[in-house]
Amino acid sequence: MSTRAITEAAPLSLCAREPHVPADRLVAEMVPPPRFDTVRFDTYIPDPKQPSQTEAVRVLSAFAGGLGGAHATGAGKRRWFARKPAEPTGPRGVYLDGGYGVGKTHLLASLWHATPAEPALKAFGTFVELTNLVGALGFQQTVKTLSGHRLLCIDEFELDDPGDTVLVSSLLGKLVEAGVALAATSNTLPGKLGEGRFAAADFLREIQGLSAHFRPLRIDGEDYRHRGLPEAPAPFSDEQVAKAAYATAGSSLDDFPHLLDHLSRVHPSRYGALTDGLTAVCLTDVQPVPDQSTALRLVVLADRLYDREVPVLASGLPFDRLFSEEMLKGGYRKKYFRAISRLTALARDAKRLVDQ
Repeated sequence: MSTRAITEAAPLSLCAREPHVPADRLVAEMVPPPRFDTVRFDTYIPDPKQPSQTEAVRVLSAFAGGLGGAHATGAGKRRWFARKPAEPTGPRGVYLDGGYGVGKTHLLASLWHATPAEPALKAFGTFVELTNLVGALGFQQTVKTLSGHRLLCIDEFELDDPGDTVLVSSLLGKLVEAGVALAATSNTLPGKLGEGRFAAADFLREIQGLSAHFRPLRIDGEDYRHRGLPEAPAPFSDEQVAKAAYATAGSSLDDFPHLLDHLSRVHPSRYGALTDGLTAVCLTDVQPVPDQSTALRLVVLADRLYDREVPVLASGLPFDRLFSEEMLKGGYRKKYFRAISRLTALARDAKRLVDQ
């Protein structure tokens, strides 16, 4: 094979990418991620052993149906031009309360799709994406931008940083006053171990004045990604990973320690853009992450890859050995287990790259 052919066939590198994301893209991308483009309430398969899952579909379907007015308040157009928006009657938000892997994001995205409004009048994003939007636009402009929306869905409401929690709670307070309906899931506070979930009572206490606007909706169940599925495949060799990367158009190939170092120089708000256009991520020499800051960055990358359904092929250690025992027992436990679960699912998806 000629040098020219080898060059043309060479895979991409995440470490060579330094994406810059303009503010208008942050707003335009506040829609369910590609993995959840086609999900609907009728594609959510409740566990027959968990009646709360069936009840969640019923409640959320009714909630979406109640958002069919000209604005979240259900008022007509004249209300839009009133000097003071009408106060919402009763809870105008839902909080999906459950452990990781029970389908909260599936249900949240289904709510977004089921709400009778144009996509431009509905917003869906993670807590991190929402704080990034405030950083890019400023608080007042963000309020102005989102106040005309019928629904705002916030996945993985971050309760780990009190400052950001207060910031977003203040933002949501302004949006509630404007009549925007809310829906949210959340993660775990440091020190909250338990069952891998942040209980509704704790969530409502953290958001304080907004608690009256949320109806908690408990969703019980086990991680669906492990429900009846085989164990994650063992890591492949460096040679197998490299061969698959060269054989797969649009794939990336990076040394895992180098990638972790690169992530420290890219803001997590850009990790989605970092993965734009990739068909697969191939990693060699996977090792345990060295510290908590690195681990949390890897969690964000895992979330973005999972959202985009990008398979991950790797050599080195299996993904369930990424995080130390101390990390898995600490306050960010839920995040790390979610990352392991999602990377395991993506590793199963990547097995076909070696078999092809």
